[in-house]
Amino acid sequence: MKRENSLVGAGLLAALAASLCCITPLLAVLAGIGGMSSAFSWMEPARPYLIGLTVVALGLAWYFRLKPADRVACECTAEKKSRFLHSKAFLAAVTVVAALMLAFPHYAHVFYPKTAQPAGTVAPGTRRAQTVEFTVEGMTCTGCARHIERAISGLPGVIQATASFEKGNAIVIFDETQVHLEAIQTAINTTGYSVVRAEVKKK
Repeated sequence: MKRENSLVGAGLLAALAASLCCITPLLAVLAGIGGMSSAFSWMEPARPYLIGLTVVALGLAWYFRLKPADRVACECTAEKKSRFLHSKAFLAAVTVVAALMLAFPHYAHVFYPKTAQPAGTVAPGTRRAQTVEFTVEGMTCTGCARHIERAISGLPGVIQATASFEKGNAIVIFDETQVHLEAIQTAINTTGYSVVRAEVKKK
């Protein structure tokens, strides 16, 4: 029983650790704490190993749970097996929770409030509309990108903001008479991610 409990605990902790880099940005948005969003982005390179650890730990837990028990051991632990924490139902619940956490990066965007793009005073393509591509470090999932978009869109004069964690960038169209490039860069940096380059697109 102790061995199974250890495996279950290890699997659940590994699944949580593997998803922290994507759960944290959502918690940051909901709590209004910008700087903590990239606190666990350093764990992203270890995510494949943590996923593997989760699968191995829970797989072994299921193996020990389903394999036939010795008759003597069965007679001695019959009463303990009735406890929920030692049941198949509990192990199944833990497995489902772990799977949901591991898959979190793929559906994280569902939990983010929809970002309403401000109604800019000028339309993209006019003389006062400026387009800048920011190269951003630290994004690891869709949640990170949504967090950055939300921060930028809160600035006056921003017409459109689109971030992509796959490309590692944020493209912003803004009215240069209302907001400066430096202010947008500061808004991105305050989320916990880092702007490493800003490129102004030609009109």
